[in-house]
Amino acid sequence: MRPPLLLTLWTVRVACVLYVLALAAWLTRKGQCARLLWTFSFACYLGHVASAFAFQYHWSHHTAYEETARHTAELFKVRWGGGLYFNYLFTALWALDVIWIWWNTGNYRKRPRWINVVIHSFLAFMFFNATVVFASGAVRWLGLTAVLVLGGLWYRTHPIDKVQIH
Repeated sequence: MRPPLLLTLWTVRVACVLYVLALAAWLTRKGQCARLLWTFSFACYLGHVASAFAFQYHWSHHTAYEETARHTAELFKVRWGGGLYFNYLFTALWALDVIWIWWNTGNYRKRPRWINVVIHSFLAFMFFNATVVFASGAVRWLGLTAVLVLGGLWYRTHPIDKVQIH
């Protein structure tokens, strides 16, 4: 395997591990640790994006779009590259979240719950797609395990019997 491809793969793998650890830290009330893991995870993810665009797509949006369409067609028999725009949104949303947590931590902690739900639901959806739907082999199983462990940890820290339904 060529070094540029290894760089692209390992930056995203490290980003995913740190992402899971950051969420676990938040769920177990380790805020400062979570903030650092969240930031380092995002930095690794940006390394992945830069590596992919530099070495696989040659800084071409069109090439990235076509490759996304090809990969989607392999899995779903529909040639559609629009998923690339979800990746752009993912990057922008995560960037804004990291900036917010460092720029005004107090405000970040007090933000409305719906903002957290929207942000983390979308990021989790993208994580699930990247590590389970579009991945294969060991990465798929590790991604599924991470989702189940985080779901269990969330349930343990937010038991359904304590959720108030209005």
